[in-house]
Amino acid sequence: MAEGNSDKVAPNIKRLCRLIPQRCALLVCDMQEKFRPAILHFDDIVKNTSRIVESCKLLGVPILVTEQYPKGLGPTVDEIGIKGILPVSKTCFTMAVPQIINQLKTKHPKVDTVILCGVEAHVCIQATTVDFLERSFSVHVVVDCCSSRSLVDRMFAFDRIREMGAFLNTTESVILNLAGDSRHPQFKNLQKIISETGPDTGLAQTLKHQKSSL
Repeated sequence: MAEGNSDKVAPNIKRLCRLIPQRCALLVCDMQEKFRPAILHFDDIVKNTSRIVESCKLLGVPILVTEQYPKGLGPTVDEIGIKGILPVSKTCFTMAVPQIINQLKTKHPKVDTVILCGVEAHVCIQATTVDFLERSFSVHVVVDCCSSRSLVDRMFAFDRIREMGAFLNTTESVILNLAGDSRHPQFKNLQKIISETGPDTGLAQTLKHQKSSL
């Protein structure tokens, strides 16, 4: 009986997809200067992403960065804080390019969960989600670190991403779940990062309108 129950419980445990630093990688997608004037709440998602980047550095979570055609769209914005991290240049929409996949396989073979931040939600974030889910990774999309030029594209992208089987998460939730315990040696440093509530990037007002229309 116990063995049978174990078989039934195991898939559900896998589905929880805990954020364990040794099994996670942060993917920062195309947060480039030329997108700043076009993407909704760009400065706010940059601020939130920088908080996750700083936290991942403290927790030893690998950080991988891409740039979409940097020759035309410019470099990753300075505020993200990726000094010392070499971005991968790409022209396709997905981050699952050979350089990124090879880095994960060779340098971080224990990683089975990716945390996604970046733009645009309905294009590169969605395409990256599909490709990593197909490769059997768990995917957490940080909704207050992702946006699009259009609110409609952004919100429907989140709906599609959730239906695919990825998890929608938020900045502070990701940081604290990666820490796992207030006794973590880096917890005080993480507290400093989240001491002030980060910008909601327009999501609170959007949810309010959605509820009022029901």
